[in-house]
Amino acid sequence: MLKRIAAILLIVFSLSLQSCVSTVAGLKSFVDSYDGYQFLYPNGWVPVQVSSGPDVVLHDLIEETENVSVVISPVPEGKTLAEIGTPSEVGYKLSKNAIAPPDSGRTAELVNAEAHEAGDKTFYILEYAVKLPNQDRHNLASVIVRRGQLFTLNLSTSEVRWQKAEPLFRQVVDSFDVY
Repeated sequence: MLKRIAAILLIVFSLSLQSCVSTVAGLKSFVDSYDGYQFLYPNGWVPVQVSSGPDVVLHDLIEETENVSVVISPVPEGKTLAEIGTPSEVGYKLSKNAIAPPDSGRTAELVNAEAHEAGDKTFYILEYAVKLPNQDRHNLASVIVRRGQLFTLNLSTSEVRWQKAEPLFRQVVDSFDVY
């Protein structure tokens, strides 16, 4: 009888531990408490020192062109994301100004643009097919306006890697939060 009770307790204990396992296995947390944002990123990605441009850049140790970055830009006083434009309009502007600016040798096609509500926050999730002279890439971005600033998290990878890691990369972009 005592063995049976011990076995049942062991099973219950095991099951309770399994429920504590994170659903974001393989991801680490990046938090910038000064600028007020956070996101998850894959294990094996490391920060890259940049002197201008993005607030932060992390890239894969093996696939160094695979990266995630956050850019913070000012917006006109009191403007909301909806006042700047629809998801498609903002996505188009971002493609022309940041992802494939003139004379960059890149072209970007906006594949998908949608609004996503999280509490009182509106995010635009933007997806691009990017063509470089020597490869095809895939970019996924999350954009939000908070505290008079436009926060853009952009994840960029080769089209080949996108096909393999899309669910993980979508999880990274969906984890972006500005507080």
